[in-house]
Amino acid sequence: MAGEKELANKTKKVAKKTKQPVRLYAKGLILGYKRSKSNCYANCTLLKIDGVRTKEDTQFYLGKRVAYVYKAKKEVNNSKFRVMWGKVRRAHGQSGVVRAKFAKNIPPKAFGAPCRVMLYPSSI
Repeated sequence: MAGEKELANKTKKVAKKTKQPVRLYAKGLILGYKRSKSNCYANCTLLKIDGVRTKEDTQFYLGKRVAYVYKAKKEVNNSKFRVMWGKVRRAHGQSGVVRAKFAKNIPPKAFGAPCRVMLYPSSI
């Protein structure tokens, strides 16, 4: 009886050896600034989030934090990577695009670049 318990414990431990890393953010794309024909609003950035196709789908992401991670030449704090943080504010149109406001305006170099839409703060 004791031998059976030991075998059961060994099989449980062996089961979880290869574990893949888990991505804790949704992938997004920076499209550009909110704009009209002649006016450009640099303090409002448009984002396309993967898997979001309708205005109703955007409701989950409202208030979530956005990180634009980029690489710089100069090393600061032993890292060449820098981050610009923002927040998803509201939907933009009917096709799942959202508006985000960053602490500092996103540079035009970032248009078309990937960004990370974090799954926090949670509203569920």
